[in-house]
Amino acid sequence: MAPGVTIAVVELRSALRNRWLQYYTAAFALLAGLLAFGGLAAAGYGGAAGFGPTAAGLISLDLVIVPLMALTVGALAYCRDRERGTLSYLGALPLSVDSIFRAKALGLAVGLSMAVALGFSLALVVMALMGVGGNAGDLAALVGLTWLLALAMGGIGLAISVNARRVPAALGLAIVSWLLFVLLGDLGIMATAMATHVGMQVLLWLTILNPIEAYKIAAIAALSGSVDVLGPGGRLATDIFGGALLPVMVGALCAWLAASGGAAWWMARHGDVA
Repeated sequence: MAPGVTIAVVELRSALRNRWLQYYTAAFALLAGLLAFGGLAAAGYGGAAGFGPTAAGLISLDLVIVPLMALTVGALAYCRDRERGTLSYLGALPLSVDSIFRAKALGLAVGLSMAVALGFSLALVVMALMGVGGNAGDLAALVGLTWLLALAMGGIGLAISVNARRVPAALGLAIVSWLLFVLLGDLGIMATAMATHVGMQVLLWLTILNPIEAYKIAAIAALSGSVDVLGPGGRLATDIFGGALLPVMVGALCAWLAASGGAAWWMARHGDVA
């Protein structure tokens, strides 16, 4: 087996054994299942009518859990092995920096994808047992957008990990990043508008440049939700982009994924990763 393939297999196994990822996956799946069950039981919805409230609850859960999970797990990708001396060992092998980076990025992507899949699977099982149906396209869109959010935030975490020398520093920076993204949501946009009297274009860019906000708007737009629940940034984006709102927000998430992954790759090639 080629060295590059070997390290990729090792990283995949390591990602699946990552205790942080296992804990987050279990918490996400449990909360998603409880949210689906509790929300439907309390509201008394059934059939297709119960899908909307459940989907809205899952979006709210995704806004909190998925970015935190992806950032913290991604932040461990390099610095944990750096502390253990594993990166120095890999650097002594006939492996290129690109091969190591690809292996770690692949392991992170597969781990996050499995976490998202398991979380939604449990929620969908609960919905099916309670007789709740929904449009297959809407379900696929919600899962796909959540997966894209996880990868984008995971890329940011990976960029943090490439530069961090110690695990506590990497985790601290990941949590601070998560708080900043959360605070720059609806409340942050409203506070900025009130405090600085900035123009509409600035508010729009604050919305687009926040991956969490872009995910929320894209998810609600994909599910044909009411514009009134999108907040000031979402309503402004809807007024400007109209029918192109969903593609623009998906493009913003893809841009975050490309930018964060590209930055992590560049820093891995030009920095002292060991």
